[in-house]
Amino acid sequence: MSLIDERVLDSVVTAASDALDADTARMFGAAMRRTLTDAVSRYDDGPAGTAFLLTGDIPAMWLRDSAAQMRPYLAMLPLDPGLGDVIAAVVREQSRQILRDPYANAFNDGPTGAGHQGDATAMTPWTWERKYEVDSLTFPLQLAHQLWRATGRTDHLDEEFARAARLAVATIRTEQDHDARSDYTFERTDCPQSDTLVGGRGTPVAVTGLTWSGFRPSDDACQYHYNIPGNLFAVAALRDLAELTDAVLDDAELGAQARALADELEQAVEQHGLVDIPEVGRVWAYEVDGLGNHLLMDDANMPSLLSLPLTGGVALDDPRYRATRAFVLSGANPTYVTGTAAEGLGSPHTPPGYVWPIAAAVQGLTTTDVHEKRAVLAMLRDTHAARGRMTESFDANDPARFTREWFSWADAMFCELVLDVIGHRVPQGAGSA
Repeated sequence: MSLIDERVLDSVVTAASDALDADTARMFGAAMRRTLTDAVSRYDDGPAGTAFLLTGDIPAMWLRDSAAQMRPYLAMLPLDPGLGDVIAAVVREQSRQILRDPYANAFNDGPTGAGHQGDATAMTPWTWERKYEVDSLTFPLQLAHQLWRATGRTDHLDEEFARAARLAVATIRTEQDHDARSDYTFERTDCPQSDTLVGGRGTPVAVTGLTWSGFRPSDDACQYHYNIPGNLFAVAALRDLAELTDAVLDDAELGAQARALADELEQAVEQHGLVDIPEVGRVWAYEVDGLGNHLLMDDANMPSLLSLPLTGGVALDDPRYRATRAFVLSGANPTYVTGTAAEGLGSPHTPPGYVWPIAAAVQGLTTTDVHEKRAVLAMLRDTHAARGRMTESFDANDPARFTREWFSWADAMFCELVLDVIGHRVPQGAGSA
């Protein structure tokens, strides 16, 4: 049985073809179906069931990726309410995964022992990879809130969700003082430096009120372990959680903890996360360490500086965001790539000169300029129409060279941008400006 109403999807594909072009609409329809048919496994394990969601061509479920993969279906909920069952099932699985290990970023479909079991960290058979990234905890909180806000349903906000939320808050708070309070360590051998932490603990940081992250959303190690877009995402997601505690969970203590932690993180970002760039303005750094060091760049995966209106509760017209966006989408940003076939954000995670479709879609979703949105979609169509699906990244001069044959998250962001252009948008959270 199809997990999406085919008549509704066909009507949206037709609208996309009328507003954009037939190739873009065809790619959109195929991607919307592909995630539900090829990436989702539904299980009747409990009163309402769960859903395991592959990231694409890797047989594991990432907490971050799986939430982002649901974004276009959130935008479709007013047209196809049945999609809420799939999203709710994903939230339930995410809650279980957080309860298994709040420091893991990716999980197996059962206790199979697959993945990076040789890493020097507290692995379990359930764990595919245990790179601690704060966004692995905040994306599920945001998704749970988005589903409730869009539909009013509460069946996914069960006791397991509440327990997972408490554990997420406790973990984010613990990592405000990583050296003194955290027992998390991670080392991988026979790998690039970007795949492991220096000494298992990472590079030095000062206690600032910011929360520590071992790795970036790209799964690369942080250079400085206070990731600013990750901290701003935590602020927004914790405020989403606080709204859920008031309206659904009836947990005043958890709500107070979430609000207090969000306020602390926000104040710390204000104090430590902003840098003045001559002729650009006041911008957010990508990473800082509280010891006076900062990294001026952006990475392709969300949460990124570019994605702050989608993940960080930042308004599009915030002067700091406008200055940051101008920096990110310029040659001054060391990860910005220009080529003969495309231009946009790349990442140290992939070869130099490669553009990421995720970041291109985020660029389109964070502008009010319809021409810019359409230009991004045209670029993605022209560089991917031969394959008909989004990759992780591709050579800006030769799109036939790419990484990862199928990256479902990139498919999702492409679909979200198509939906945005034709007037269907993802609901915003309590933490949004």
